[in-house]
Amino acid sequence: MTPTGKTASPPSSGHPDGNPLRTALYLATAGLPVLPLRAGKVPFGNCRACANGACGGRPQMKSAGPCQCPSVCHGWAAATTDPDVITSRAWAPAWRQAISVAYHPGGAGLTVVDLDNAAAIAWARVTLPATRAVPTTRGQHWLYRGAMRTANAVRPGVDVKSLMAYARWLGPGDGIMTDLPSSVRALVVREEATPARGRVASSSSAHARWDRTVATGCRHTEQYVRTGLEHGLALIRSHTESGAGSQAFQVARFQASRHMQCPGPCGLDAIGDQIIDAAVSVGVPENYARRAVTNGLNAATDGAA
Repeated sequence: MTPTGKTASPPSSGHPDGNPLRTALYLATAGLPVLPLRAGKVPFGNCRACANGACGGRPQMKSAGPCQCPSVCHGWAAATTDPDVITSRAWAPAWRQAISVAYHPGGAGLTVVDLDNAAAIAWARVTLPATRAVPTTRGQHWLYRGAMRTANAVRPGVDVKSLMAYARWLGPGDGIMTDLPSSVRALVVREEATPARGRVASSSSAHARWDRTVATGCRHTEQYVRTGLEHGLALIRSHTESGAGSQAFQVARFQASRHMQCPGPCGLDAIGDQIIDAAVSVGVPENYARRAVTNGLNAATDGAA
């Protein structure tokens, strides 16, 4: 029910009359997949056929099930831009009880950084690139162009809402919306990759190590690359309590940025494997470490584009 591969442009003004159904249709024309919210600012519950996951879930959900239910089931996954669905008989009872409208940021190619209090806003102003800001009851929503994984409580008072979440429509906000930065992606890596207590979750010790044989197109000396890489690996290993995943992201991004002017190949895969190993050695699950490093290497490339 949601569009894919496209970034919507949220309206520059709010719908004037505050009627949830009319507001939803107004937002849908701008490419925002919408759904009604009931009292408590939450989605409507599943119908009997969809209760307890009996239907398998919507195809775009993590469960990737076969549900084709016409009702407003499965929360954010029900969001749509189709006016025929929005005004359908199956959705009519929900609109009669709706108190507000939500939209699915990821379905519109957007990410919302939900800043829940003044301290979170102050942190964002120092840490994140300025973008369109929407006032909320207690804080602000910062909107970026680009979709990513959803994560709650990535730091105190901060949630990231995108591919598997909904955000309440609170108006158009102010400011020019900018592209999703690597600093926001890094928040989710940090949330996922806090080292686990106890034994290491997995090990990638079989990975190849970087040397000149895999970097025949690198313009740097072997000593230069090794010295910089060892410094980065030491930084990761120093995070024995938390933050090793985030540090792995930063090291991978920095290492890749040093090779942007090389004719290549530079052996970045082997460098990435060593960064993964360092994160795993202090307790970061390997799948989280690999995601952090991949995002870091890609962030360097994206920043140079």
